[in-house]
Amino acid sequence: MEKVIYSKFNKKDIQALPRAVFEGRIFVITTAAEAEKAVDYLLTQDILGIDTETRPSFKKGHSNEVALLQVSTRDTCFLFRLNHIGMTQPIIRLLEDVHVPKIGLSLRDDIHSLHKRADFIPGNFIDLQKHVCEVGVEDLSLQKLYANFFHKKISKSVRLSNWECDVLSESQKLYAATDAWACIRLYEELRHLEDTGEYELIKTDDDKIDANV
Repeated sequence: MEKVIYSKFNKKDIQALPRAVFEGRIFVITTAAEAEKAVDYLLTQDILGIDTETRPSFKKGHSNEVALLQVSTRDTCFLFRLNHIGMTQPIIRLLEDVHVPKIGLSLRDDIHSLHKRADFIPGNFIDLQKHVCEVGVEDLSLQKLYANFFHKKISKSVRLSNWECDVLSESQKLYAATDAWACIRLYEELRHLEDTGEYELIKTDDDKIDANV
C-alpha cells in the first residue's frame, strides 16, 4: 500500500493528530565523566538523531548560548547539559566524527550555535531539509514533516521554556528527546520511500489538506 504524502501540510490540521512521543531511555548528562561514557556508546551506533535547545531571550539584541545538545539512537537519548559542562573533548569528538551519520533539521543553525561554545570541524551531518525535496515535500519544520510522513503531532509546548534551569522537567526531557529521535525516524522513512517508490505525492496548497486522509 502506497503512503500518501503532501507537498505541504496544513499546520491547522496538526492539532487533531495523535501525539508522537519518544518511548525509549533518556539520560541527562551533567558531568564530563558521564559525557565521555555517553559519547563512547553513541559512536558504536549506526545512526544518530541530533538537535539543540537554547534558553529564549526576550531582550532585543541579546541571545543566549546553546544550553542543551540532545543526541538519540533509535531507543536511547542523551541530553548533554552544555550550560553545566561546556563542550568537553568527548563531545567535540562526537561532533567531529565522520563515520556515524548524525541526522538533524536546520543543522546550519545548530552547528553555528555550538561553534559559539567551542571550535570544531563538523563531521558526518545530514540535514533533512536538504533531502525532503527529493520526494517533492516543500515543508521544512520538524512538526510539519512528522505530521506529513507519520500523521502524528510533535508537541512544541515547552520549546520556549528555560533550558538553563537547575533541573530539567520531565516535559522538557521528553520534548528534547522526541525531537532528536524523530529525525532518525524521518530520515529512515524518507530513504525507504526513495528506495521503494511506494508513495503518492499530492501537490496541494497547505489550506486544502484533509488530515484524515
